[in-house]
Amino acid sequence: MPPIFPYSAVSFPTADSNSSLTVGTEITGHIDHRSHADRGLTEQPTIHEGVVARALEKKGVISDRCEINRQIKADNALLRELKATVKKLMQAVKNTVPAIAEALEKLRSSILIFSYQLRYIGVGKNRMGKRVDAVKPELERYASLVQQIKEKSKERRNLLAEKKETPFYLIPKLHDLTHRITELTEEIEELKTEKDFLLRSLDCADDAGISEVKKEIATLEGALQKLSEQEEKYSAELDEALKQYAELKEQGAGMDAAELMDARLAVREEKERSAVDRVKAAYGEKYDPMLMHDSKRDVANLLHEESDTRSVREFIRRKQQQQSQQKQNKKKNRDSWER
Repeated sequence: MPPIFPYSAVSFPTADSNSSLTVGTEITGHIDHRSHADRGLTEQPTIHEGVVARALEKKGVISDRCEINRQIKADNALLRELKATVKKLMQAVKNTVPAIAEALEKLRSSILIFSYQLRYIGVGKNRMGKRVDAVKPELERYASLVQQIKEKSKERRNLLAEKKETPFYLIPKLHDLTHRITELTEEIEELKTEKDFLLRSLDCADDAGISEVKKEIATLEGALQKLSEQEEKYSAELDEALKQYAELKEQGAGMDAAELMDARLAVREEKERSAVDRVKAAYGEKYDPMLMHDSKRDVANLLHEESDTRSVREFIRRKQQQQSQQKQNKKKNRDSWER
């Protein structure tokens, strides 16, 4: 699946040039130059697309920056929806089996989406991290080779100039100069050969292409930082959803466990399908069904559903035993009375 792309700095319009921005639009108030974090917003800011990126889009060429912004907007919309859902659920939940079952399954679907997002971020971080770890040492080696070639070439030019100015009768000195110049020539060629090999390994035709690789690594390093921040944000939201889930379970602790489980299972498929549809809508062609499969397994582990199922089965078994014992006791009492 494709990795998550970097979210870089926000590009704000100036207050002077956009003082009339609210006229004829739904936007009200003044332009705020503060960052999302400074304003207490959990949403990810979009990045500055630039004239070139938008021009490419108009020509039908997909720009990474424009694609990033589309994903950011989708993520933010999904996060707002999930937070609103969790908040509403805890505000008004009636203490009845159907209401508790409905609320628990809605929360479970939110937890599923959070789990998918965290796995998606993890895949992106892993891919980007591998790329950075593989390329960065090669870039450092390239810089070292360029510096060595520069220094040795300068030394060689100086020695050639010195040799040219040396009188012909200073044979020992001329010999030493020639020997050192030959050594430098061989060393420079070896360094150039290694540099050319390094360029090919980085898919660069020449030295000019290395700047694009440097930009890519700088972008990926920025993206990794953004993804870590995003991961922290979604982890906090997941923790909050798990806390709300635990509170709802406690609220339903006094209810018939089998009845509550039956009510939950009756709506689970529909809630789960709704969660998957929301993720598909947010991620489009980047949606990964295998990642969703793993996320469902994560949810089952987070909510201890296997142990809960065993507990319900044990509850049903004991209840059936009690009912069977009660029937037997009634039968014994009836037989005794008849005798």
